[in-house]
Amino acid sequence: MKKLASGKVRDIYDLEDGRLVIVTTDRISAFDVIMNDTILGKGQVLNKMSKFWFDFTKDVVPNHMISIQNQDMPEKFHDDEYQDRCMLVKKLFMLPVECIVRGYITGSGFESYKKTGSVCGIKLPEGLVEADELPEPIYTPTTKAAIGFHDKHITFEDTVCMFGSKLAQELKEASIELYTMCSAYAKEHGVIIADTKFEFGLDEWGNLVVADEMLTPDSSRFWDAASYIPGHSPKSFDKQYLRDWLKAVHFDKVSPPPQLPTSIKHITAIKYQTIFKMLTGFDC
Repeated sequence: MKKLASGKVRDIYDLEDGRLVIVTTDRISAFDVIMNDTILGKGQVLNKMSKFWFDFTKDVVPNHMISIQNQDMPEKFHDDEYQDRCMLVKKLFMLPVECIVRGYITGSGFESYKKTGSVCGIKLPEGLVEADELPEPIYTPTTKAAIGFHDKHITFEDTVCMFGSKLAQELKEASIELYTMCSAYAKEHGVIIADTKFEFGLDEWGNLVVADEMLTPDSSRFWDAASYIPGHSPKSFDKQYLRDWLKAVHFDKVSPPPQLPTSIKHITAIKYQTIFKMLTGFDC
């Protein structure tokens, strides 16, 4: 077993038998910058939420998950510090793209729309306001940048050049299908999934497999359906609260990040715990 990488949130270990162990830490990043502070219990929320969605969608798109039971992993991961943080997965050839699906107009997409009337080259109807639902979900992929660099928006045509038309179309269709299926479930539980990102890899037979994390508050915007009103910034249960605070203190997205106040860490942790219970029905 060897440690392959430490990402913004996850540490990856190679068991050298076609399997990996992914450990989800309490680290948190915003604007592609890793904060110096951690969010208590965040790793368990992300790990168990990804498991929930992998189970929910496994008959639609295959995923890389084998188990999140620590006893199924090497003895190193049996210690309490790893409890509920580890996922044993199939090793894949990961594709260097983040497959973003937007069902609502907000964030950087809304800023682009106000300037150009489009998002990532996709023309949208006139007159949309902040948080409006789009006529149909749109696919707006980005590059997957290394730590310290920022992802860049690309077009579907760019992915065709990267992967060929067949695989590019499979990525788009799988992303939209997963988003549509999970959004319908979330609405039944009082949650709007405004947007999310998926990552995919290829298995040894060249099949498309969804991997990494799935529909977590790190990778998605979750809104409270009960208080949702187009034209207003909705109540959210995700990383947006931290982003808003960083904007308020004028963080330049480049310098070392500021220390997070205890209140910001506490409220962020509560938001993560709340959305997990809303969507799964369980405490984390």
